[in-house]
Amino acid sequence: MKQAAPSSTGSFFMVGLPGLSLDPSTLALIRHQRINNFILFRRNVQDRAQLSRLTNDLRQACQEEGLAPPLIAIDQEGGTVTRLPPPFTQFAAARELGAGAAPEVAVREYARICGQELLAVGINMNLAPVLDLCPAGRGFFMEQRVLGDEPAPVAALGSLIIAGLQAQGVAACGKHFPGLGAAVVDPHHHLPVVTETKARLVAFDLPPFQAAVAAGVAAIMTSHTIYRHLDPENPATLSVKILTDLLRVGLNFDGVIVTDDLEMGAIENEGRIEAAALAAFAAGADLLLICHDHGKVAAAVEKLAVACQEGALSAQRLAASQERLRRLQQRFAISRPR
Repeated sequence: MKQAAPSSTGSFFMVGLPGLSLDPSTLALIRHQRINNFILFRRNVQDRAQLSRLTNDLRQACQEEGLAPPLIAIDQEGGTVTRLPPPFTQFAAARELGAGAAPEVAVREYARICGQELLAVGINMNLAPVLDLCPAGRGFFMEQRVLGDEPAPVAALGSLIIAGLQAQGVAACGKHFPGLGAAVVDPHHHLPVVTETKARLVAFDLPPFQAAVAAGVAAIMTSHTIYRHLDPENPATLSVKILTDLLRVGLNFDGVIVTDDLEMGAIENEGRIEAAALAAFAAGADLLLICHDHGKVAAAVEKLAVACQEGALSAQRLAASQERLRRLQQRFAISRPR
């Protein structure tokens, strides 16, 4: 049975911008695709004044189109994943913070300063902390981005970061569910396969995410990785078994599930992005991340709209994601004095 497509199909997407200002292509996505969530990269940052203008222009454009206040996100992890140049604080990599003499003090300070600096320039979501576990000295690509290789300390430190960021008014996003640290291949380029048993994953990789849920983390990001003993056919981003059965039901998470960038090789090498966007949403994701090509964004928004019209996605499923996003925007995207 066909149903009317919601006018806010674009609200299920978070997109990147090409440059330092609100450009015509991004403005068209706001006006025509009704997109009101954005992710910023180093290419979007010159200095504090420019960045504040950009985030303000994004908010103003959304307001003029009658859209909800936008989520404006960034990956400000520290170390190699640092999007803001000096004079913004340059944080050590998570591994260094977690291995120091006083890791709790270090991560609290990171969260406090990072949250203050982001909010001061209009950024209200940090795609951090990384909650993956990764051994040291084995050459895995996630080695420096993690807080450690044991579940209990990573869970504790990750929860402190979540609490610290969100106390400053910045939404935190734990990543990459259900754990990317054991992947040898980088999903930016190829589709990794993790072969750990389900028992090992549950006992070792899930506790930091369970702790994040208990700490009230605003969002959790998916992993573009196949977990052979959880779902041998689909990467986590596209897996009902992992996103709905394990994360939503098993861990009782009712925050926003955001995909990692759907333009990564792990997804795009396997098929068209618009099909992956629909599959990810159907699997349980609420917010679909496309960081570069606006043509692919428009095609994915249309794919989701057609699925809504044709009844492939239930009204209940759409309403649930809309409500989760509404709660997140109400809590973190409403303008506040800085």
